[in-house]
Amino acid sequence: MSLTHPFEPVFDKNSSILILGTFPSVKSREYGFYYGHPQNRFWKVIASITHTSLVPETIEEKKLLLLNNKIALWDILKRCSIKGSSDYSIKNTVPVDLSILLEYTHITQIFVNGEKAHQLFMRYFYKNLKKEAIKLPSTSSANAHYTFDKLVLAWKRVTQEL
Repeated sequence: MSLTHPFEPVFDKNSSILILGTFPSVKSREYGFYYGHPQNRFWKVIASITHTSLVPETIEEKKLLLLNNKIALWDILKRCSIKGSSDYSIKNTVPVDLSILLEYTHITQIFVNGEKAHQLFMRYFYKNLKKEAIKLPSTSSANAHYTFDKLVLAWKRVTQEL
């Protein structure tokens, strides 16, 4: 069964960093926003690298954390078939139109959250953008060999670009 991405990208004209995932998990789709699974470490990592004392809880707080730090957030896939939340099961992919976001912002660096996002970026966007995306380790709890501290250390590259 093909699913369509349910969320809009988060960005404004001041965004200079873009973080791309693959496609929202089941829990994220239920929650109604990116990285909605309580065990996904994305929001804890972003709070840590931006020196934010409290991890955002509401969708509005999460959007503000990103925008206040010039970070845009979207996923690579507009539509796909996926079993549960497994990136490895993704098939029948249709990418988003990144030009919508790139024309309105001042994006200077693109990061991808995990291996599958990197593969999809290279397949769909590298040729036209002629810009490499920096692959960061997945914040998913399934990426258990990356402790929280190791994730934060790797993800600090995001704020070094600001």
